Amino acid sequence: MIAFVRGEVAALTLSSAVLEVGGVGLELMCTPGTLATLRPGTKATLATSMVVREDSLTLFGFVDDDEKQTFELVQTASGVGPKVAQAMVAVLSPDDLRRAIAGDDVKTLTKVPGIGQKGAQRIILELKDRIGAPVGGRSASVPAAAAPWRDQVQQGLVGLGWSVKDAEKALDAVEPEAGDAPDVAALLRAALRTLSRA
Repeated sequence: MIAFVRGEVAALTLSSAVLEVGGVGLELMCTPGTLATLRPGTKATLATSMVVREDSLTLFGFVDDDEKQTFELVQTASGVGPKVAQAMVAVLSPDDLRRAIAGDDVKTLTKVPGIGQKGAQRIILELKDRIGAPVGGRSASVPAAAAPWRDQVQQGLVGLGWSVKDAEKALDAVEPEAGDAPDVAALLRAALRTLSRA
């Protein structure tokens, strides 16, 4: 298995990053929060998880090992595939997920696109004894990037399947929270919460 990838960021898309490793471009599917920490032309190290399917090999990239381990653990719950697992770590930090599962917080889990009431209850039931307590490491916020936060949050929302129109409404709703040093990951989570309430 590929545990991590270190190399120069060759390209970024709405949902993935291409890292050049020894002359080979590896595409990693990433959450918007992880993508917000990357800049083309800079070196990066991402923890990775490989998902092997009959017809594909997909590499998922994460900002740290905690996010990677959470992504792998939530997939052990029935009905949670890599797409839903990635949406879970995009919307909720690993500690937020631990708190939601440990506290039977169905409402928080249903904020994740693709998880309904029954799915959230099943995830809580299956993972409660295995998810562990919050570790208090990295908070839900990833360092803010220098690029305009609105573009990044909008790309993240569109990448997760929302329409541009819905994304714009959510951006307007969370703009007051941006402040002087906008935190892209936190604003993305706030926008997702706004959309899940709508």
